[in-house]
Amino acid sequence: MAKYTCTVCGYVYDEALGDPGNGIAPGTKWEDVPQDWTCPLCGAVKADFEGEEAAVKPVAQEAAAAESDAGGSGELSYGEISALFSNLSKGCVKQYRVEEAELFDQLAEFYKAKSGVASEGQLKLIGALVDQDLASGYGQANRIAADAEDRGALRALAWGEKVTRILNSILGRYEKQQDALLENTRIHVCDICGFVYIGDDLPDICPVCKVPNKKITEVIRG
Repeated sequence: MAKYTCTVCGYVYDEALGDPGNGIAPGTKWEDVPQDWTCPLCGAVKADFEGEEAAVKPVAQEAAAAESDAGGSGELSYGEISALFSNLSKGCVKQYRVEEAELFDQLAEFYKAKSGVASEGQLKLIGALVDQDLASGYGQANRIAADAEDRGALRALAWGEKVTRILNSILGRYEKQQDALLENTRIHVCDICGFVYIGDDLPDICPVCKVPNKKITEVIRG
């Protein structure tokens, strides 16, 4: 029987084992798994899984193709700049560069205030920007970090890319389900890498950065 791997967190769905904890009996073929089933570790949708036979393109190849198709990028919005500084702050924290992290945090807050709050009508635009980041942004950043032999940056980028894929999956689910996605359930965020989990039963460890789930904090909604 076949196996399918979550491209976000690495969870493997084995047809022979199924997912009994979520109502999928052993022996259930992939095509018979309901379309609304999600990865039990990170919440990714079925579309984010690949079969064993699927060939994965090298990151650099994907980035080059995306750059060729896009024909270059425009100026960053205030929101994108805020997110960039926020990610740089997290990278500094991982490298114990506290002063730099605080400065990046201040810049992130400054540009966040200038950007305003995104409306629901902007979700598709946000999704398009996330797709662009995944297609080319991380490839470019990884090449720069690799050339500089910056292991800390490479690790932060690896975590950031996985978390971005999770957020992209959540955006896609929200577009279909709207507020029903968040009703009667809890939202958690990993304090270390930003992993987002929607559900009541946390995984034992963060599927992205592998810290114990005591580092995953519930978001209290007003």
